[in-house]
Amino acid sequence: MQIMDGKHVSQVVKNDLKGKVELRKKNGLKVPHLAAILVGNNGASETYVASKVKSCAEIGYISTLIRLDADISEAELLFKINELNEDFDVDGILVQLPLPKHIAEQKVIETIFADKDVDGFHPESVGRMVQGLPTYYPATPFGILLLLEHYKIETAGKHAVVLGRSNIVGRPISILLNRNSYPGNCTVTVCHSHTHNLKDICLQADIIVAALGRPEFLTADMVKDGAVVVDVGITRVEDKSKKSGFAIKGDVKYDEVAPKCSFITPVPGGVGPMTIAALLMNTYKACLAKE
Repeated sequence: MQIMDGKHVSQVVKNDLKGKVELRKKNGLKVPHLAAILVGNNGASETYVASKVKSCAEIGYISTLIRLDADISEAELLFKINELNEDFDVDGILVQLPLPKHIAEQKVIETIFADKDVDGFHPESVGRMVQGLPTYYPATPFGILLLLEHYKIETAGKHAVVLGRSNIVGRPISILLNRNSYPGNCTVTVCHSHTHNLKDICLQADIIVAALGRPEFLTADMVKDGAVVVDVGITRVEDKSKKSGFAIKGDVKYDEVAPKCSFITPVPGGVGPMTIAALLMNTYKACLAKE
């Protein structure tokens, strides 16, 4: 069993980007600029955005963090996004989700210009991904591809089972694993809450991507020997033995599943860091697209 270390691979990606940014600075070229909007004071969102801003500083990007009150109107938020759309210096825009309930997330996603949609959620980005055209992939699925590529995981002809069908992870990773390139060329089965014989389907899988948001859902009796398991889940679970009062759990019951795997991602330290690395790669790509 080998651990797919997202912290290590994300650092490899960031080091590569840092070198490219330094070369651009030396040659008097534009430096990538990522603008992030944070609405309200959701603790998890604060952590995610802080990590993105820190990573930008680490590799030499310009980053702008815009904090807005939780009671901001939808119209005001859309106006701010349009200001960033029109700002030539801004290459990538992300609005940290979730948003307050009075704001329509889909309207926000669609307001961001597709050429600045470094989160890869805009319908145009998704449509181009489905058609196999150049675009920005959603950050978490893109990060998973980068992990598989780094560890040279064989994917062609393999049966990949995706647990979850969200627009953020499940659906896009199923499309990307099915595409005619590497990593890809898998036969993909997407499972969800209405799937019958789920255990039997998982036992057929060479690759399992667990993205349900249900702590320790995938157990050892659902995984065949030698499978590759990618755990996207990250949930706080009450644990009075911890100083913090909680433990971080993935969608995989790691201790019992890991011994059966050829490769597996840990939680934390697996897919999470790769999501940020992928976002940084998309922003670099957006910067280059202007030239």
